Amino acid sequence: MRLATLVMYSLAGGAQFAGPGFDVAAPAGLDFRHLNSPTSHKHLIAAMGGGVALLDYDNDGLLDIFFVNSGELTESLPAREFFARSTPKYWNRLYRQNRDGSFTDVTKAAGLSASSNGNYGMGVAAADYDNDGYTDLYVTSYGRNVLYHNTGKGSFTDATPRAGVGAAGWSTATGFFDYDNDGLLDLFVARYMEWSLGTSRWCGSELRVYCPPGTYPAAANLLYRNRGDGTFEDVSASSGIGAIRGRALGVAFADADDDGYPEIFVANDGMEQFFFHNNRDGTFTERAVDAGTALSDDGKPVSGMGVDFRDYDNDGRPDILVTTLSRQKYAVYHNDGAGRFSYRSLESGVAALSAIHSGWGAGFVDLDNDGWKDLLVSQGHVMDNVEKIDPSLRSQELPLIAMNRSGRFERAAGPALTPVAGRGLAFGDLDNDGAMDAVMSVLGGPPIVFHNRGGGGRWLTLSLRGRRSNRDGFGARVFVNGQRQDAGAAGSYLSSNDKRVHFGLGRAATAKVEIRWPSGVVQKLDGVTANQILGVAEPEAR
Repeated sequence: MRLATLVMYSLAGGAQFAGPGFDVAAPAGLDFRHLNSPTSHKHLIAAMGGGVALLDYDNDGLLDIFFVNSGELTESLPAREFFARSTPKYWNRLYRQNRDGSFTDVTKAAGLSASSNGNYGMGVAAADYDNDGYTDLYVTSYGRNVLYHNTGKGSFTDATPRAGVGAAGWSTATGFFDYDNDGLLDLFVARYMEWSLGTSRWCGSELRVYCPPGTYPAAANLLYRNRGDGTFEDVSASSGIGAIRGRALGVAFADADDDGYPEIFVANDGMEQFFFHNNRDGTFTERAVDAGTALSDDGKPVSGMGVDFRDYDNDGRPDILVTTLSRQKYAVYHNDGAGRFSYRSLESGVAALSAIHSGWGAGFVDLDNDGWKDLLVSQGHVMDNVEKIDPSLRSQELPLIAMNRSGRFERAAGPALTPVAGRGLAFGDLDNDGAMDAVMSVLGGPPIVFHNRGGGGRWLTLSLRGRRSNRDGFGARVFVNGQRQDAGAAGSYLSSNDKRVHFGLGRAATAKVEIRWPSGVVQKLDGVTANQILGVAEPEAR
């Protein structure tokens, strides 16, 4: 069955491409169902979960899928905070992809069925933090976070106690990146607020609703520096990251000013956004106001949820997208250079597409391989009864699919779907056909897999292997035929993307590639043939 969206539009030079066609039938064996256990108490954590990661944990060349489940909440408050997850239905789940495109649940065999017991799950990051060639997992929660080390034998072990990254409180988005360019992936952990079951309350008079984020104190984010011996140092205070409290839900990394060091953008809920400039000495300076990324065009804070940090208009500088609640417009901050951004939600067309919608996971991804990054957003209001407050809004929504027409986005007709409460969203090429797919988590329901049948353009996917740089090549600035991608897996909402770097090439049969590795090495490849997944190793020397 092919459920397609076909949109024809003109490109520079008059070329025509069809928009992507998505199949959304569930792949065989993918039987996950997210359980958030909402109660009449309106505990805010019940509205916020649903991370998903795309990773190749067994190095067989196929992307596998990891889902973060939430946990059990009951009507009666427990004597102590413990979210029972020993029952299989509450487990996080790892599904290994088979050669025929089906999936097998390998959660128990991989050793991932027990470590999250007691925690209420949120987000996930996937990366090779110890440079051993195998992708590891870091799972955030309300409670204790867990670092799963990949043994390379099809299983994971809980490395949290030794690594020292268990954290506490309410952690949300997370991501690995090499902020000091020492060849080791460091870890950023976003934290939402100072909240507990004991302080939890519901708001509203006649109608119970989830309380707005300002009801609870803000929290400090965490930064862990990788020591290279399997342990991490908490540098939240010394780096300056922990000095400013926020209500963080999304995080993404990119080198905004082309100085070779990655910046950190944090999407905050109901307050100004954070833009941490990398000072190249192990410290960061928060300068969102000066950079122009703190507020909306009318100087108001927005409810930042998900985030992406990519160059959507092919000018060679990474831009920022922040998804928000309805009536706020998703924020597009265009990178103007020299450390400055301008608000472009109206000019880009995103304001009109998002005005009455609530967005979570999101990404600038070339869905039809025409050489321009399109937009896919998971949507659904945070309040499960919002229709009773405002009949024009919906708690469950269809995802937004918008095609990029030379820097301006226009809505595309999506596949035949029932509206859902979309949350996490991860992007990657599941079947290695060069067309970018996506997996969306659904609050309290089964996920939706967007299997992309492609839009006609040629493509190139690069699988980076760092040597002097971190093995995953995170932080590398990759330029292909006038486009730019900053390598990494973080972004969206609570989720982790395919770490391979994908480019649509349009009609081009070959590509000119330049990779600026975090080590400072610059690598150039000319005449690279289109329509292939190419492994690229960092040169040993300059």
